[in-house]
Amino acid sequence: MARQISESELVLMKIIWNNGGAARYSLIMEELAQENNEWKNNTVLTLLSRLVEKKFLKVNKIGRRNEYVATVTEQEYQGMQTHSFLNKIFGGNVRNLVSTLLQQDILSADELKEIESFWRKENECLKPRGRSK
Repeated sequence: MARQISESELVLMKIIWNNGGAARYSLIMEELAQENNEWKNNTVLTLLSRLVEKKFLKVNKIGRRNEYVATVTEQEYQGMQTHSFLNKIFGGNVRNLVSTLLQQDILSADELKEIESFWRKENECLKPRGRSK
């Protein structure tokens, strides 16, 4: 089962990811204030502790200050959540996911063509090349 984080924890992870994967507590609090987020110190510390317990973050001590370092990249987390969603909602069937996206007008025909083009390019890159003699 993919590891889950709460919406509040995700807010903190995005701040850390947006700062190169590491951020001190003071920077996190500054960014929360810029977003007009009024979480109290104890709330942020609790959320950070949970992320450490869940192994999404590790803590580096810099003097008396903590630097929180992501152990999972944003792309890795997106991949984990995408697989979890696909399996839970669509039984792992990508065709049903795409069909739903098209039926609900979430994915346009033009976007589908872009995806098809991307897929063709990716497959071309993966094909083995002929050896020269």
